[in-house]
Amino acid sequence: MARNKITLIGGGQIGGNLALIAAQKELGDVILFDIPRAEGMVKGKTLDIMQLRPHDGYDSKLTGTSNYEDIKDSDVVIITAGIPRKPGMSRDDLLGINLKIISDVAENVKKYAPNAFVIVVSNPLDAIVYAFHKVSGFSKNKVIGMAGALDSARFKAFLAMETGYSVQDIQCMVLGGHGDTMVPITRLATIGGIPAEDLISKERLDAIIERTRFAGGEIVKLFGNGSAFYAPAASAIEMAESYLKDKKRIIPSAALCEGEFGIDGYFIGVPTVIGANGIEKILEFPLLVDEKTQLMNTLEAVKKTVAETGL
Repeated sequence: MARNKITLIGGGQIGGNLALIAAQKELGDVILFDIPRAEGMVKGKTLDIMQLRPHDGYDSKLTGTSNYEDIKDSDVVIITAGIPRKPGMSRDDLLGINLKIISDVAENVKKYAPNAFVIVVSNPLDAIVYAFHKVSGFSKNKVIGMAGALDSARFKAFLAMETGYSVQDIQCMVLGGHGDTMVPITRLATIGGIPAEDLISKERLDAIIERTRFAGGEIVKLFGNGSAFYAPAASAIEMAESYLKDKKRIIPSAALCEGEFGIDGYFIGVPTVIGANGIEKILEFPLLVDEKTQLMNTLEAVKKTVAETGL
C-alpha cells in the first residue's frame, strides 16, 4: 500500500519540526518545500532527519525541494510559509507580506495537489486561511486553520502548571480568532472531569486566561527574534493525523462558518470534527451571554483583518 504524502510548505522552525513529528509518527512520506534560495536548508533538514531514523526505526522518507512539481498528489498540505513575528509586531502587521506568499502557494497547491486537505498555520491566521480558501477555490471541508488546537494546548499547559496535575486529565477549549481576542471557555475547562473553577481561584483562573491570550507574544518576547515552533508543529500534526487516520477528533480549529454560532462567511475558531472527509462537522452549543459577546468581539477583529486582504 502506498504511503500517504505529506507536503510542508515553509521550511523554517515550524516546518522542520512538522517534518520530524510526521516522520516519528510514520504518518507518511514527507516533502519539505521552500523557495529556491532556501533549498539547501530544506534539503539539509530532511537529510538530517533521514539520518536520525535508524535510532527509532521509522521508515518515512523525507525530501527537501524548491520545485512545486514535487508536491504532486499530496494527501495533506501544511502551510507555514511567511515571515514570523518580530518583537513589537502584531500578527496583523504580517498581513501584507504573507498575503502575497499565500496567494502564490494557493495557486500551486490547486495546480499540483487539488485533492489535499490543507492546514494553514501562517499568521495572521484567520485572514490567511480565508485568503487561501478564496484563491484556491477549495471546498470548505478541505481548508482549515490551525489556531484553537494550539491555543487550547496552551490553556491546558497553564492549567497543568498551576495545579501540578497531569496534562492528560485536563480538557478545555479556546474559540474565536487566533489573536489577543480569543475566547477561552472557562466553564468547560475540567481537570479529571472536575470543573477547573472548583479547583482554582477566580483570580488565578483570570490570570491564566490572560496568559493564554498573550502566550504567543510571551514567547516572541523571550526569543527576541522569531516565534513559537514546537507547540504549533505538534498542534498541526494532531489535525493532520485525525484526517489521515479518520479519527474524528474534536479539535478547535479555524473553519469556515456558514451560520454556526451566528457567524457567516468567516474562518474562526470553533469545535471542529476532523475525519477522512476533512472538516466533517462544526459542533455548535449554546453560549452564555458573556461568551457570545466575546465571540462577536473576536469576530469583529477577524472581519477587520479579512477586509484588509481585499479578497
